[in-house]
Amino acid sequence: MPPTVDLFEKMLLPHLGAAYNLARWLTHNAHDAEDVVQESYLKALRSFHTFRVEADGRAWLLKVVRNTFYTWLQRNRDHRLSTNLADEPQYADGASLDPEAVLIKAASLESVHKALKDLPLEYREVLVLREFEGFSYKQIAEISDLPIGTVMSRISRARRDLRARLSDAAQKVGQ
Repeated sequence: MPPTVDLFEKMLLPHLGAAYNLARWLTHNAHDAEDVVQESYLKALRSFHTFRVEADGRAWLLKVVRNTFYTWLQRNRDHRLSTNLADEPQYADGASLDPEAVLIKAASLESVHKALKDLPLEYREVLVLREFEGFSYKQIAEISDLPIGTVMSRISRARRDLRARLSDAAQKVGQ
């Protein structure tokens, strides 16, 4: 029996946040991320007949998001991946902190976001899937169509590069 729209909604709609999160980190722009996610869900719906019900819906969907992003990127090569400050995530958990602590926390978060966004795309992609989405190396290999050894080395290099970028940023602040 082919999968139904009800099953599509049950299996894939709960992963809308993860789809947007991946698209947002790949595109650097909220509007582009929304476009990629919308196009991804349309593609997923059209090809849902190929989905195996016993498969991991989140991993399957994020593979669609990833592939849609790369198609989008080819179509928009002239379009620079840029960040608009109004598109940045907002954090409201510092209400009880004093103003200096709020500024320090904001500067730290900004440094981490900038360092992550400055990573090469192939590193940022696997790091987001591993650290933010919690996928295993095997799942990331399946999502990204890479050998597991490549996934592991990219994550290792991404972490090393991220640490170096954050260390450089901290040293510049300390000077």
